[in-house]
Amino acid sequence: MNATSTSRSDAPGTAPADTLVWDVPVRVFHWLLALSFAGAYVTAESERWRDVHVLLGYTVLGLVIFRLLWGVVGTQPARFASFAVGLPAAWRYLQALARRAPPHYAGHNPAGSWAIWLLLVLAAGSSLSGVAVFFDWGGSAGADVHAALSNALLAVAGLHVAAVLLSSVLHRENLVRAMFTGRKRAWPAQGAAARHRVVGLLLLAVVLAFWAGWIPAPGLDRAAGTAPARTDRGTHD
Repeated sequence: MNATSTSRSDAPGTAPADTLVWDVPVRVFHWLLALSFAGAYVTAESERWRDVHVLLGYTVLGLVIFRLLWGVVGTQPARFASFAVGLPAAWRYLQALARRAPPHYAGHNPAGSWAIWLLLVLAAGSSLSGVAVFFDWGGSAGADVHAALSNALLAVAGLHVAAVLLSSVLHRENLVRAMFTGRKRAWPAQGAAARHRVVGLLLLAVVLAFWAGWIPAPGLDRAAGTAPARTDRGTHD
């Protein structure tokens, strides 16, 4: 099923209303991914914070895996089947956005759907290439690939934030707040059928346990202190 705009009616006499669209797991994933990538990016050139960088990189990879699974079994707005992925639809949406008259979508709009896929692909590529660098697979070429993917991810994330802010202004709807509360203007049938608080809390608990060291990170011995540099990146703190 493709995403539909809120301009159509589900039943006579109904209208879009404040509706739960983003379930708890989606919101927890979103903010953990943003925090983990930001932390990994700012610690990338510091040997002192190398353990933190590696830990956050693993976190990004785990979060991407979770989102791929939740995109199959989660609530309707979270499922990839509800994404509008046609290139013509994305192009038409961008044209409407340029005219400052984009249609309103309950979930991800067509351009946003492509952005989410691109973010997931780049996040997976960045974290996997980071694992390769950590274990000294690929040498300097691997490090270059890791840096390029990470910079590309930062650029796409920046465009995503800019698009969210622009859409918030044009639709007069605070989309940043919606990713905290889960609620947007939508038809009831377009909303999430359940909050899935338990799944969201379990995701948060697993990540916190991983950060605390209760779940081991492959190749990282935090009890022994700072991990030795496995590649010469040419920078020191």
